[in-house]
Amino acid sequence: MSKRAAVSVRKNRVEMEALPHQCTKEMCEDIIKDTDEDAEEEFPQPIPWQKIEAEGLDCDYSLLFSKVEADRIFYQLEDEVEYFTGDKAKVQVFGKLHSVPRQQATYGDEGLMYSFSGVHLLARPWTPTLEYVRDAVTNVTGQTFNFVLINRYKDGLDHIGEHRDDERELDTTCPIASVSFGAARDFIFRHSDVRGGQKKRKIKPVKLELAHGSLLLMNPPTNTYWYHSLPVRKKVKIPRINLTFRHIVQGHKSTIKRE
Repeated sequence: MSKRAAVSVRKNRVEMEALPHQCTKEMCEDIIKDTDEDAEEEFPQPIPWQKIEAEGLDCDYSLLFSKVEADRIFYQLEDEVEYFTGDKAKVQVFGKLHSVPRQQATYGDEGLMYSFSGVHLLARPWTPTLEYVRDAVTNVTGQTFNFVLINRYKDGLDHIGEHRDDERELDTTCPIASVSFGAARDFIFRHSDVRGGQKKRKIKPVKLELAHGSLLLMNPPTNTYWYHSLPVRKKVKIPRINLTFRHIVQGHKSTIKRE
Protein backbone atom coordinates (compact mmCIF):
# COMPACT_ATOMS: atom_id res chain seq x y z
CA MET A 1 0.00 0.00 0.00
CA SER A 2 1.22 3.51 -0.75
CA LYS A 3 2.42 5.11 2.46
CA ARG A 4 0.89 8.38 1.30
CA ALA A 5 -2.48 6.61 1.36
CA ALA A 6 -2.16 5.57 4.99
CA VAL A 7 -1.95 7.05 8.43
CA SER A 8 1.32 5.62 9.72
CA VAL A 9 1.62 4.76 13.36
CA ARG A 10 5.24 4.43 14.39
CA LYS A 11 7.25 4.18 17.59
CA ASN A 12 4.49 2.08 19.13
CA ARG A 13 1.94 4.94 19.02
CA VAL A 14 -1.48 5.02 17.38
CA GLU A 15 -3.06 8.35 16.53
CA MET A 16 -6.55 7.20 17.33
CA GLU A 17 -8.15 10.53 16.54
CA ALA A 18 -7.51 9.74 12.86
CA LEU A 19 -9.52 6.52 12.95
CA PRO A 20 -13.22 6.65 12.00
CA HIS A 21 -14.49 4.69 14.98
CA GLN A 22 -16.91 6.88 16.89
CA CYS A 23 -19.79 4.61 17.87
CA THR A 24 -22.92 4.75 20.01
CA LYS A 25 -25.50 2.21 21.05
CA GLU A 26 -27.29 2.94 17.80
CA MET A 27 -24.15 1.65 16.02
CA CYS A 28 -21.66 3.65 14.02
CA GLU A 29 -22.47 6.30 11.46
CA ASP A 30 -21.39 5.53 7.93
CA ILE A 31 -19.31 8.69 7.61
CA ILE A 32 -15.85 8.23 6.19
CA LYS A 33 -14.05 10.22 3.56
CA ASP A 34 -11.47 9.18 1.07
CA THR A 35 -8.42 11.29 1.85
CA ASP A 36 -6.03 9.89 -0.73
CA GLU A 37 -6.54 8.24 -4.09
CA ASP A 38 -3.16 6.52 -3.94
CA ALA A 39 -4.81 3.52 -2.22
CA GLU A 40 -5.63 2.34 -5.74
CA GLU A 41 -2.02 1.26 -6.11
CA GLU A 42 -2.44 -1.62 -3.68
CA PHE A 43 -5.99 -2.96 -3.65
CA PRO A 44 -8.21 -3.93 -6.63
CA GLN A 45 -11.30 -2.14 -5.24
CA PRO A 46 -9.94 0.93 -3.39
CA ILE A 47 -11.37 2.05 -0.07
CA PRO A 48 -9.76 4.61 2.28
CA TRP A 49 -7.20 2.54 4.19
CA GLN A 50 -5.30 3.61 7.28
CA LYS A 51 -1.96 2.07 8.16
CA ILE A 52 -1.23 0.95 11.72
CA GLU A 53 2.41 0.13 12.37
CA ALA A 54 4.78 -0.57 15.21
CA GLU A 55 7.86 -2.76 15.58
CA GLY A 56 6.90 -6.06 13.92
CA LEU A 57 3.26 -4.97 13.62
CA ASP A 58 1.68 -4.26 10.23
CA CYS A 59 -2.08 -3.72 9.95
CA ASP A 60 -4.50 -1.97 7.61
CA TYR A 61 -7.84 -0.62 8.80
CA SER A 62 -10.90 0.71 7.01
CA LEU A 63 -14.68 0.88 7.05
CA LEU A 64 -15.75 -1.80 4.57
CA PHE A 65 -19.52 -1.40 4.84
CA SER A 66 -21.83 1.57 5.33
CA LYS A 67 -24.01 1.62 8.44
CA VAL A 68 -27.08 0.61 6.43
CA GLU A 69 -25.35 -2.41 4.89
CA ALA A 70 -23.56 -3.33 8.12
CA ASP A 71 -26.90 -3.31 9.95
CA ARG A 72 -28.40 -5.61 7.31
CA ILE A 73 -25.46 -8.02 7.49
CA PHE A 74 -25.55 -8.05 11.29
CA TYR A 75 -29.20 -9.13 11.38
CA GLN A 76 -28.66 -11.70 8.63
CA LEU A 77 -25.80 -13.22 10.60
CA GLU A 78 -28.03 -13.35 13.66
CA ASP A 79 -30.48 -15.44 11.61
CA GLU A 80 -28.01 -17.66 9.74
CA VAL A 81 -25.11 -18.52 12.03
CA GLU A 82 -25.38 -21.64 14.18
CA TYR A 83 -23.15 -21.43 17.23
CA PHE A 84 -21.68 -24.42 18.99
CA THR A 85 -23.35 -25.67 22.15
CA GLY A 86 -22.63 -28.25 24.84
CA ASP A 87 -19.09 -29.55 25.11
CA LYS A 88 -18.19 -27.96 21.78
CA ALA A 89 -18.73 -24.57 23.41
CA LYS A 90 -16.18 -25.33 26.10
CA VAL A 91 -12.39 -25.53 26.41
CA GLN A 92 -10.32 -28.04 28.31
CA VAL A 93 -8.04 -26.57 30.98
CA PHE A 94 -6.04 -28.92 33.22
CA GLY A 95 -8.35 -31.77 32.30
CA LYS A 96 -11.61 -29.92 33.06
CA LEU A 97 -14.08 -28.36 30.66
CA HIS A 98 -14.88 -24.67 31.04
CA SER A 99 -17.33 -22.52 29.09
CA VAL A 100 -15.76 -19.85 26.87
CA PRO A 101 -16.93 -16.25 27.51
CA ARG A 102 -18.49 -15.83 24.04
CA GLN A 103 -20.26 -17.88 21.36
CA GLN A 104 -18.26 -19.48 18.56
CA ALA A 105 -18.87 -20.99 15.14
CA THR A 106 -16.71 -22.14 12.24
CA TYR A 107 -17.56 -22.09 8.53
CA GLY A 108 -15.49 -22.76 5.45
CA ASP A 109 -14.55 -25.10 2.66
CA GLU A 110 -15.41 -28.77 3.01
CA GLY A 111 -13.22 -30.80 5.36
CA LEU A 112 -11.48 -28.00 7.20
CA MET A 113 -11.16 -28.53 10.96
CA TYR A 114 -10.65 -26.04 13.78
CA SER A 115 -9.18 -27.46 16.99
CA PHE A 116 -8.36 -25.76 20.26
CA SER A 117 -7.92 -26.80 23.88
CA GLY A 118 -9.14 -30.34 23.33
CA VAL A 119 -12.16 -29.38 21.18
CA HIS A 120 -12.35 -30.24 17.47
CA LEU A 121 -14.80 -28.25 15.34
CA LEU A 122 -15.57 -29.11 11.72
CA ALA A 123 -16.28 -26.12 9.48
CA ARG A 124 -19.91 -25.87 8.40
CA PRO A 125 -20.66 -24.94 4.75
CA TRP A 126 -20.61 -21.25 3.88
CA THR A 127 -23.88 -19.38 4.32
CA PRO A 128 -24.96 -16.80 1.71
CA THR A 129 -24.14 -13.88 4.01
CA LEU A 130 -20.73 -15.25 4.97
CA GLU A 131 -19.93 -15.76 1.29
CA TYR A 132 -21.00 -12.18 0.60
CA VAL A 133 -18.74 -10.73 3.30
CA ARG A 134 -15.85 -13.03 2.32
CA ASP A 135 -16.12 -11.94 -1.32
CA ALA A 136 -16.29 -8.27 -0.29
CA VAL A 137 -13.03 -8.70 1.63
CA THR A 138 -11.45 -10.44 -1.36
CA ASN A 139 -12.58 -7.64 -3.67
CA VAL A 140 -10.79 -4.96 -1.66
CA THR A 141 -7.67 -6.95 -0.73
CA GLY A 142 -7.04 -9.38 -3.58
CA GLN A 143 -6.66 -12.17 -0.98
CA THR A 144 -8.66 -15.40 -0.94
CA PHE A 145 -9.94 -17.12 2.20
CA ASN A 146 -11.28 -20.64 2.79
CA PHE A 147 -12.23 -20.50 6.48
CA VAL A 148 -13.86 -18.14 8.96
CA LEU A 149 -13.99 -18.23 12.75
CA ILE A 150 -17.00 -16.39 14.17
CA ASN A 151 -17.07 -14.99 17.69
CA ARG A 152 -20.26 -13.46 19.07
CA TYR A 153 -20.01 -11.30 22.17
CA LYS A 154 -23.44 -10.77 23.74
CA ASP A 155 -22.24 -7.65 25.60
CA GLY A 156 -19.12 -6.13 27.13
CA LEU A 157 -18.70 -8.96 29.62
CA ASP A 158 -17.95 -11.44 26.84
CA HIS A 159 -14.31 -11.30 25.82
CA ILE A 160 -11.27 -13.14 24.47
CA GLY A 161 -7.87 -13.35 26.14
CA GLU A 162 -4.47 -12.62 24.68
CA HIS A 163 -3.44 -14.94 21.86
CA ARG A 164 -1.68 -15.06 18.50
CA ASP A 165 -3.08 -16.40 15.25
CA ASP A 166 0.19 -18.03 14.26
CA GLU A 167 -0.78 -21.64 13.65
CA ARG A 168 1.40 -23.63 11.27
CA GLU A 169 -1.67 -24.59 9.20
CA LEU A 170 -2.25 -20.99 8.17
CA ASP A 171 -0.89 -19.63 4.91
CA THR A 172 1.86 -17.34 6.19
CA THR A 173 1.65 -15.11 3.12
CA CYS A 174 -2.05 -14.36 3.64
CA PRO A 175 -3.22 -11.75 6.16
CA ILE A 176 -5.98 -12.49 8.65
CA ALA A 177 -9.02 -10.35 7.88
CA SER A 178 -11.15 -9.34 10.86
CA VAL A 179 -14.59 -7.90 10.05
CA SER A 180 -16.70 -6.48 12.89
CA PHE A 181 -20.43 -5.89 13.21
CA GLY A 182 -22.36 -4.48 16.14
CA ALA A 183 -20.87 -2.83 19.20
CA ALA A 184 -17.56 -1.03 18.84
CA ARG A 185 -15.01 -2.78 21.08
CA ASP A 186 -11.46 -2.10 22.16
CA PHE A 187 -8.90 -4.35 20.50
CA ILE A 188 -5.46 -4.41 22.08
CA PHE A 189 -2.11 -5.61 20.70
CA ARG A 190 0.70 -6.41 23.13
CA HIS A 191 4.25 -7.35 22.10
CA SER A 192 5.48 -10.76 23.21
CA ASP A 193 8.53 -9.19 24.89
CA VAL A 194 6.39 -7.37 27.45
CA ARG A 195 4.00 -10.15 28.44
CA GLY A 196 3.91 -11.90 31.77
CA GLY A 197 7.13 -11.94 33.75
CA GLN A 198 9.33 -11.47 30.70
CA LYS A 199 9.14 -7.70 30.11
CA LYS A 200 12.42 -7.76 28.24
CA ARG A 201 11.83 -4.32 26.74
CA LYS A 202 9.55 -1.33 27.11
CA ILE A 203 7.10 -1.50 24.19
CA LYS A 204 3.76 0.21 24.53
CA PRO A 205 0.58 -1.69 23.65
CA VAL A 206 -1.36 -0.66 20.55
CA LYS A 207 -5.05 -0.01 21.21
CA LEU A 208 -7.74 0.25 18.55
CA GLU A 209 -11.51 0.53 18.61
CA LEU A 210 -13.05 -1.62 15.89
CA ALA A 211 -16.17 -0.03 14.44
CA HIS A 212 -19.41 -1.47 13.09
CA GLY A 213 -18.73 -2.57 9.51
CA SER A 214 -14.95 -2.25 9.79
CA LEU A 215 -12.17 -4.41 8.36
CA LEU A 216 -8.82 -4.92 10.08
CA LEU A 217 -6.10 -6.72 8.12
CA MET A 218 -3.40 -8.28 10.28
CA ASN A 219 -0.51 -8.67 7.87
CA PRO A 220 2.63 -10.75 8.39
CA PRO A 221 4.64 -10.69 10.61
CA THR A 222 2.14 -9.23 13.11
CA ASN A 223 1.08 -12.54 14.65
CA THR A 224 4.68 -13.60 15.09
CA TYR A 225 5.49 -10.83 17.56
CA TRP A 226 2.21 -9.42 18.85
CA TYR A 227 -0.60 -10.92 20.93
CA HIS A 228 -4.09 -9.47 20.67
CA SER A 229 -7.18 -9.50 22.88
CA LEU A 230 -10.70 -8.16 23.26
CA PRO A 231 -10.96 -7.22 26.95
CA VAL A 232 -14.03 -6.88 29.15
CA ARG A 233 -15.85 -3.57 28.79
CA LYS A 234 -18.75 -3.46 31.28
CA LYS A 235 -20.32 -0.35 29.77
CA VAL A 236 -20.98 -2.10 26.45
CA LYS A 237 -24.57 -3.38 26.49
CA ILE A 238 -25.12 -4.53 22.90
CA PRO A 239 -23.74 -7.55 20.98
CA ARG A 240 -20.81 -7.71 18.60
CA ILE A 241 -20.17 -10.30 15.89
CA ASN A 242 -16.62 -10.70 14.62
CA LEU A 243 -15.61 -12.69 11.54
CA THR A 244 -11.93 -13.61 11.15
CA PHE A 245 -11.25 -14.88 7.66
CA ARG A 246 -8.18 -17.06 7.18
CA HIS A 247 -6.57 -19.24 4.55
CA ILE A 248 -5.81 -22.71 5.85
CA VAL A 249 -3.43 -24.83 3.83
CA GLN A 250 -5.41 -27.78 2.49
CA GLY A 251 -4.59 -31.08 4.15
CA HIS A 252 -3.90 -29.52 7.54
CA LYS A 253 -6.11 -29.26 10.56
CA SER A 254 -5.92 -26.06 12.54
CA THR A 255 -4.82 -26.47 16.15
CA ILE A 256 -5.54 -23.29 18.07
CA LYS A 257 -5.68 -22.57 21.80
CA ARG A 258 -8.20 -20.03 23.04
CA GLU A 259 -9.59 -19.13 26.44
